Amino acid sequence: MSNPNYKYLPKHVDDIVVRPFGFDFPDDLDPKWSPDHVVRSHLFNGFSLTMPYLEPFLIKTMKEAAAHVREPELLKDIQDFNNQEGRHFQCHRRMNELLKANGYPEFAGVETRMAASWARLSKTSLRTRLAYSAGFESMTNGFTHWFINSRRRLFGGACPYVSSFWLMHMVEEAEHKTVAFDAYMAYSGQYLPRAVGVLHGSFHVIGFGVVGMLTALRKDGDLYKPARIAEILRELASVVVNVGPYLLRSLLPWHDPRDEQDPQWMKDWIAGHARLPVDAPLPLVDTKDPELPVPFGVSPFSQPVGAAA
Repeated sequence: MSNPNYKYLPKHVDDIVVRPFGFDFPDDLDPKWSPDHVVRSHLFNGFSLTMPYLEPFLIKTMKEAAAHVREPELLKDIQDFNNQEGRHFQCHRRMNELLKANGYPEFAGVETRMAASWARLSKTSLRTRLAYSAGFESMTNGFTHWFINSRRRLFGGACPYVSSFWLMHMVEEAEHKTVAFDAYMAYSGQYLPRAVGVLHGSFHVIGFGVVGMLTALRKDGDLYKPARIAEILRELASVVVNVGPYLLRSLLPWHDPRDEQDPQWMKDWIAGHARLPVDAPLPLVDTKDPELPVPFGVSPFSQPVGAAA
């Protein structure tokens, strides 16, 4: 199956760069990595739990889609997308193991449910899986802009390892934001399945992230305290306010991820990384700097991955 009307369009970036993504998290990583924002820490940890199941699913789906693609530019994009995603989920898995070892072994039960859910999803048609992938990746533009543009509020004073990890992940999500959409359009291009995929992919992943958050809060023993409930509502409202508009725009029949302009901080990060010498350690974002600037030679407090936090 292929869409005869599909035409490849240029991306916002010249290349999807496959970079080392080996954050060397400390063994004593605190799952409450933003001490003043416990619910936020747990919510983002919940999102991290999904990645070793979501991203291999995306990779497998894109590999199957490639057999139906003729455009060499899109085939190259799919290869680079898969290579980036492969590095992402391996690093998420390392962090998730630390989250379990450092206080939350209950996450293993959540992971079992995730594995079963994505295994069931893997048995659906390629069109369904591509629509899910394209829908989720389109909605992810909201998370990219939220994490990067609100980085001061979200990551200020937080663990530099986890903060740098999420911000780099979002940079690369923006870099490959067109690929799953293009693969779906090249294969099918039908609007309704793609719209269903936006809702399916978005709420499936966000829902499991919330399950992970609630699991951790239940372990903490304060899930039902009024102050904690208020904090939960604030954090979930922030997701809706910051990500919701991107999700709604991705439901439009004429939507294309290219319509969403990339944040300037992301462009600066890419330019800064390109100037790093080969094999140079990746510096961490300075979360004590009020601006959380890109970490490439702009802050004397930046420290390489693997340095003491």
